[in-house]
Amino acid sequence: MRDKTKLSEKQKSILRFMEQYIELHGFPPTIREIGNAIGIQSTSVVNYNLNKLVTAGYLMREAQAARGLRLTAKAQTTRKATPASKVVQVPLVGQIVAGSPLPIFDDAVNIDDPIEVMPSLLHGIDPAEVFALKVKGDSMIDALINEGDIVLFRRQATANNGEMVAAWLPDRNETTLKRFYHEGSNIRLQPAHPTYEAIIVPAANCQVQGRVLAVIRPNV
Repeated sequence: MRDKTKLSEKQKSILRFMEQYIELHGFPPTIREIGNAIGIQSTSVVNYNLNKLVTAGYLMREAQAARGLRLTAKAQTTRKATPASKVVQVPLVGQIVAGSPLPIFDDAVNIDDPIEVMPSLLHGIDPAEVFALKVKGDSMIDALINEGDIVLFRRQATANNGEMVAAWLPDRNETTLKRFYHEGSNIRLQPAHPTYEAIIVPAANCQVQGRVLAVIRPNV
């Protein structure tokens, strides 16, 4: 297999999914995530096709790493470059804590300092409705959000159960990044870390400020 046209349809689908996943998250998917995305239940079948892509020169694998897949230069040259004019800017308005909640908009980040992002990360949302925050803490690590990551949010005041949000707690004058659950008269803000406890507050004391659109991992 010397070029992409010689790949099987499954292998082409794997490459397309990996390209989209890395563009969205900033890091590669796991074998199970690849299988779920392209409809292959057997991880051994996914592994077989990944090994074919490695042999063909489209992928590299790091041994013993759950996310050890990397697109090679050969794979990346098959993608169309995005013109600079197609990149959009969104304001980086501060820091948000993924841990014990702290005041929003830490002075360590310049308010309204713009960052450039791929339009696909916005999922069709008007850039004027999007803002970015830098993550502090590790309470969302099991949701693949680490300290130092940049999270893109859509400005909105409501959320569905299970969505990740920037939640403002006015009685504490604090904000936090958690999964949102409306349970009766209370809101549960659930971390994605086994050692952190959920924050439970009356619904009147929780204001959604934005819903997570995408996560950018710098320097990956």
